[in-house]
This record gives sequence, structure tokens and C-alpha cells, in this order.
Amino acid sequence: MTESVLYEQDGRVVTLTLNRPDTRNALSHDVVSELVAMLNKANDDESVSCLIITGEGKSFSSGGNLKDIRAMTQENNLSTNELRRWYTDGIQNIPRTMQQITVPTIAAVNGHAIGAGCDLTMMCDIRIASEKAIFAESFMRVGLIPGDGGAWFLPRVIGMSRACEMSYTCDFIDATKADKWGMVSEVVAPDQLMDTAMAMAKRIAAHPPIGIRLAKKLIRDSQDMPIGPALEMAAGMQATLQQTEDHLEAIDAVLEGRDPVYKGR
Repeated sequence: MTESVLYEQDGRVVTLTLNRPDTRNALSHDVVSELVAMLNKANDDESVSCLIITGEGKSFSSGGNLKDIRAMTQENNLSTNELRRWYTDGIQNIPRTMQQITVPTIAAVNGHAIGAGCDLTMMCDIRIASEKAIFAESFMRVGLIPGDGGAWFLPRVIGMSRACEMSYTCDFIDATKADKWGMVSEVVAPDQLMDTAMAMAKRIAAHPPIGIRLAKKLIRDSQDMPIGPALEMAAGMQATLQQTEDHLEAIDAVLEGRDPVYKGR
């Protein structure tokens, strides 16, 4: 059986590839389960300092599998409570996992990122888009709302007004407009996408492993805190980092004019 998500490690960088091109990488149950498992695997591995998520084929992800969604009510006759649990115990495991992992994440958006696929890119720290990338928060096209956390993530990336525009109109946003809106960090030719994402991932992974994970945690957690607690958290993290061997190695490398060698401790 074909793996729904491929896991490949290159040095301190892991690439996760959604591997269901036959469904345009729809986030069906098997894909969700494997993606969550692979995210946790990478996060638990101290040898990993950056994670790239991309899609096999022409699409990043078409979002929820419409055939599965239709079957829930028209064939399986799920109750309201059963439908609610399908979300809380299924696809919502992706945003919960993405929000708690400490390894930095990059979405390499190779094609269409639609609905829950668009939201998955918004859950990443950084987005790099192919010129062929297309984004859409298109749930209302099938009479639904983002049940996967998109209403929480999208406004934090592009602001409330543009998030509302995308959600209410269901318009398709091409790579040029996504770049203009600050949705992505960079737009590149399709054949340069993975090389560009890998180059950025390796620039991130070149820094002290403990420090880069604490940097992500500090930025993420500070968004929902008043300034006082955020500063207190930063002070505690800084004190922890200043006790690490990698901090001392970084300073010595700068003073001695050489490349640092980090050990993750």
C-alpha cells in the first residue's frame, strides 16, 4: 500500500510529502493520521531542526475529501454529535499538533492549496510558493465553514479584513496576490521550489538546535500573551540558553572567526 505521507531526512531537515496525488492530496482520514504521526516523529527527534511540508503531483492539497464528507450524512447517517466528534477527533488533530510542535515548519506550496489545504499552509511558520500555487478558503462553496482551525490561523497570517474576504467570497488567490498580501515569503519558479525551501530550511537548521526551537516557542506563545508575561517567558528562556554549550560555542566561533559546531546541548 502506498504511504499517504512520505518522510525524508537530509541532515537536520525533514521533508514531509503528502502522497495522494490521485485525490490531489485530499486530507482524508489516512492522510490526517499519518501526517500527525510524522509531525510528532520529527518533533520528538532532536536531530531535526526544520520541517518542510509539500505535496506530490500538481497540488499541495485539495482540502477535505468531498466524497468522504458527503458519505457521512448521505450514506452513514451520522448524528450531529458524531459529526462533531469526526472533526474534534480527526482533522482537528492537525492544528493542535502544528500549534504545539517546536520544530520550525515551512510550507513549500507547489500547486493548489484549497480549503483545509490552504489552512494547513497557514499553520506553518513560513510559506514559499511556486508560481503555480493557488490558495482558496473555499468552504462556503460547499456550504461549510473551516472546521479545521482555519478561522483561527488565517487572520493571524493575513489580517482580519483579507481573511474575511477570502472566507466570504471563496475567491482563488494566485501566487502574485498571495505575495502582495504577505501570505507567502517568496514566489519562485516551479522547478526551484524545493531547492529554495531546502536552502531556507538549512539556513534555519544551521543555528543552535535548542535555541531555534525555543525561538519558535517564544514567537508563537507570545502572540496570545500580554507584554509582561511574554517578557518574563523570554527572560526564562534566555537564562536557559545562556547555560548551554552551544551558546558558548557560538560566541567562541564569532570571536575566533570560524564556523560553529553545535551539539544540541
